[in-house]
Amino acid sequence: MSSIQTRKKLRALAEARRGALVPGAFNALSARVIEDLGFEAIYVTGAGVTNMWFGMPDQGFMGLAEIADHTARIRDAVSLPLIVDADTGFGNALNVRHTVRTLERAGADCIQFEDQVAPKRCGHFSGKEVISTEEAVSKIKAAVDARQDEDLLILARTDACATQGFEAAIERAQKFAEAGADILFVEAVTEAEEVRALPRRLAKPQLMNMVIGGRTPIFNADQLAELGYGIVLYANAALQGAVAGMQKALTVLRDEKEVQESSGLVTPFAERQRLVGKPEWDALEKRYV
Repeated sequence: MSSIQTRKKLRALAEARRGALVPGAFNALSARVIEDLGFEAIYVTGAGVTNMWFGMPDQGFMGLAEIADHTARIRDAVSLPLIVDADTGFGNALNVRHTVRTLERAGADCIQFEDQVAPKRCGHFSGKEVISTEEAVSKIKAAVDARQDEDLLILARTDACATQGFEAAIERAQKFAEAGADILFVEAVTEAEEVRALPRRLAKPQLMNMVIGGRTPIFNADQLAELGYGIVLYANAALQGAVAGMQKALTVLRDEKEVQESSGLVTPFAERQRLVGKPEWDALEKRYV
């Protein structure tokens, strides 16, 4: 699918405000699984890439080249719209401009920027700090101006809630909207009433981040749809599920010295080949050999 189509699709999805569930992918195979299960969009997660590729926590260790490389590989593997996590934009407003150019070329349909001080931290860690509202707004303006395709979406996230409170976060998000952000993301609200209030307070479509084990109370996506959220993000459900699956299968291997396909602990061999498109590759081989 062309990027113009995926971008228009994503915009329509956000603007429908029906709480579309968007899981995070940390590599091309996890993106394939998400698409295969019928989800409508994919989030390329910075935390997931950092955890899965480096075995490190989400504390600003990932760079632009790494997220761009993952985005390009995922873009080749799936046809769903891609929301790409660009952390703080990897520097100032000029770096943000370069980040937009790079990720747009890699196949992003939406790019997310946050207002944390670099190096950033996971939104649900303590010790976060945010840059000034003026600098944050200038970075969103730079992102909007840097787009080659006006259908590319800019997702503006604020982490101000933790340090400056809910009202300050809403005020920032509103300024990001005025600067041209297409979707707003107020991260790590801690009260159920705040989750309910956000769509009433901000006019632009919004993303709500459901971090499993995080600081925000978990709402069902149907409840969030009723409240008027456009996107319900589960950035690391696939990652946490994968790690749990690896631990289960490998514990059995360690203790019983074998793992059978019938155990239910592993994806069967044939299913694994289906997910990576082996039948299509076999058909191509016949064409060219």
